[in-house]
Amino acid sequence: MNRLYRVLRDSYARAPFDGEGAYRYGGRWSSPGTRLSYTSEHQSLAMLEYFVHLDVDDPPGDLVLAVAEAPDDLARERVEISDLSANWRESAAPPQLARLGDEFAQRGEHCLLLVPSVLAPNENNWLINPAHPGYKRIVVREVEPLSYDPRMFRKQRSHRRQ
Repeated sequence: MNRLYRVLRDSYARAPFDGEGAYRYGGRWSSPGTRLSYTSEHQSLAMLEYFVHLDVDDPPGDLVLAVAEAPDDLARERVEISDLSANWRESAAPPQLARLGDEFAQRGEHCLLLVPSVLAPNENNWLINPAHPGYKRIVVREVEPLSYDPRMFRKQRSHRRQ
């Protein structure tokens, strides 16, 4: 089994892997109108992926961590860094990345798309296609309250190292 992690607001915790957020707003690997659920292979990566989108002056107090398990034999596809353009990590995601995810979802051949993380390229985010029949085999294990360490929201202070 592969454990998958997703950080989200509590109001979306009833169906944490349904892809509604990506459907409404799109993401690096999909356009609005494409339903994919963005997850990470590690809890720390899921937290980091969500953290970079937070307003440091107003961090939400209603975050949860959703955990799911995907069977080892669930149909998957992988995007290798070597297959991506040199600018794939830019903060304004190149449009061809969204096309990759859109085409993956449209083909419907696989339930999971493994993509490298921009923040930690040697780790993967796993995009789940909830329209794939294999989606029913993914088991949501727990949804638990989550809060970031307050030190992560401190204003940067200059230190002198000795």
